[in-house]
Amino acid sequence: MEFAKFALATRLTHTPGIGRERLRNKSLLFFSKLQTYRRLGFGNIARVAWYRAQLRYGWHPVQKLSAVAPTSGPFFRGDSISRTDRAGNSKWQQSGRLFGFHPVALSDEQPPNWLLNQLNQQEYPNADQPWWKLADFDNRVGDIKGVWELSRWDWVLAFAQQATQGHHQALGRLNHWLSDWCQHNPNYRGPNWKCGQEASIRVLHLVVAAHVLNETKQPTAAVRALIVAHLQRIAPTISYAVGQSNNHATSEAAALFIGGDWLRQIGESAGERWNRLGRDWLEDRAATLIEPDGTFSQYSVNYHRLMLDAYSLCLWWQSKHSLPAFSQVTVNRLKAATDWLDHLVDPDTGDVPNLGANDGANLLPLTDADYRDYRPSLALAKQLLAMKTTTAGDENTRNHLAWLGLESKTNNTTNAPRDQPATPVRRSRVFDDGGFAVLQNGNLKAVFRYPRFRFRPGHCDALHVDFWVGSQNLLRDAGSYSYNCEPDLEAYFKGPSGHNSIEFDQREPMPKLGRFLYGDWLTTRDFQPLAASPTGDSIQAAYRDRWGAAHCRKLTLGDSQLDVTDTVAGFQEQAVLRWRLAPGSWESNVVDESPTMGPVIVKGPLATITVSASVPLFSQVVEGWESRYYGHKSPLPVLEVVVTKPCQIQTTIATNS
Repeated sequence: MEFAKFALATRLTHTPGIGRERLRNKSLLFFSKLQTYRRLGFGNIARVAWYRAQLRYGWHPVQKLSAVAPTSGPFFRGDSISRTDRAGNSKWQQSGRLFGFHPVALSDEQPPNWLLNQLNQQEYPNADQPWWKLADFDNRVGDIKGVWELSRWDWVLAFAQQATQGHHQALGRLNHWLSDWCQHNPNYRGPNWKCGQEASIRVLHLVVAAHVLNETKQPTAAVRALIVAHLQRIAPTISYAVGQSNNHATSEAAALFIGGDWLRQIGESAGERWNRLGRDWLEDRAATLIEPDGTFSQYSVNYHRLMLDAYSLCLWWQSKHSLPAFSQVTVNRLKAATDWLDHLVDPDTGDVPNLGANDGANLLPLTDADYRDYRPSLALAKQLLAMKTTTAGDENTRNHLAWLGLESKTNNTTNAPRDQPATPVRRSRVFDDGGFAVLQNGNLKAVFRYPRFRFRPGHCDALHVDFWVGSQNLLRDAGSYSYNCEPDLEAYFKGPSGHNSIEFDQREPMPKLGRFLYGDWLTTRDFQPLAASPTGDSIQAAYRDRWGAAHCRKLTLGDSQLDVTDTVAGFQEQAVLRWRLAPGSWESNVVDESPTMGPVIVKGPLATITVSASVPLFSQVVEGWESRYYGHKSPLPVLEVVVTKPCQIQTTIATNS
């Protein structure tokens, strides 16, 4: 392959009258695509291509569906409610929260506009068309997730909880909103039917709401029809979801497994078939997408939570209804995935590094826990997998379990109060299957991301470092912001500017082949595994990109500081080191843009950062962006250090305590 690439590029660049560089780039891009498609798997590509061809020519079975539209209701009777004073999700009373952040006003009488993009207030055009005739990305409406978010039905959970808490209008509002949604989103028409995963999330929320209202044994005809309509939409296209190698298939399989069994229990003939289909894909996807060390295929902390929550609901339903157990392979992979997440969650706040794609998904918002609080999901998975937990958790976590009929358990032997759990003793750990290392020393934590790509990368975050002092994320990732925004912003958040790494020659280290696809996936070189020494735990990894630029990074985490050694070479003009700092007051000794041999020093409330190099360097503190919640960005300071020659750059982050 390498020889063929070289031969073709050489022949084309000597073609008379044609620009050498342009043709060379075209040939390299062609081979980059070919190599990337091979790594994606030709089976997956065939699934996606066949699905799109069938839709285009009208051959797909999903285009021939029909189902009863349950527009009148009632969807929930409310005659079996068990009254409770347990705290739930109170955000859906006077106003709701989209993506766990954006407020949306609620009306006592009028449901929201289901076809309005809540992020930019643009209404989706041609919403009466069958979903397969609508464009995936329509620039007239902007980011379609702004339309989809209300139709994920977080409010179904909240209104069901409110009904059990004695809010008499909640049940009426729940039935009214569901009826209105069905009227304005007729079966298989409009944008809210476009995505099988979106339909799956609605199914899972209906199931949990029925559990909260104690109506799983005898659901109404309207709920039954609604579940049937959704599973009919999900089942024919799950092969396409499987071809994506991401959380779409796990969510859709979960909906088929749970929804299918629910229908089976109430006598729906297709329920058993859907349940078996869901189980088969749940088993397959756990073995395929979750690495033995627990890393999930999308290399994203938030998508990891979404996947784990979907499986947790399946384990919950399986236990609740005494269904056959999942295979030991599946259970082992889920335990590994839970352990992976456990190493990244801050035990006192539930916050996590903002690594990888983050689309604002939170499958089970059962309490007032912040969107970025991962403790409820972690506790739920541990409980269902019979894994040890350090503490009973905070009140939100305990209530999260209680809403699902689970009692919070603890293996904690300390005397810490229930709402003030002791910080667990954690040790450094490498998750090499997915390219993650967590260095831990007392209250200091460094998370290192190096390229181990068996699946497609979503961000250019090679050799990124997150650094935490206690619960404070001192050096942080930018997040994702939006999947359909201005190209410059998308490149900023996904590319080197959004990460604590090195940018070479003002370009990304992997060429962009599509909206969600990079080529020439980086591979790790010169890897030195985790090693303990008197100065602390250390680890090293390196890569070389398609243009020959090379970056080697070594981390050493001591008792009071993090040392980072970067060796850079092979670039043409410049290499930019960025340290993305926590918002706050930072003082710098940078006075102008002249090169200096002296160290660059930046002081903040928690730490002092010192950067020096073996060659002259330029430096400045600029304003950057971060997105901790989908669709929202906020400023933060970024230290940029620029070198123009191959060299070694030394950074020390010394804590002030």
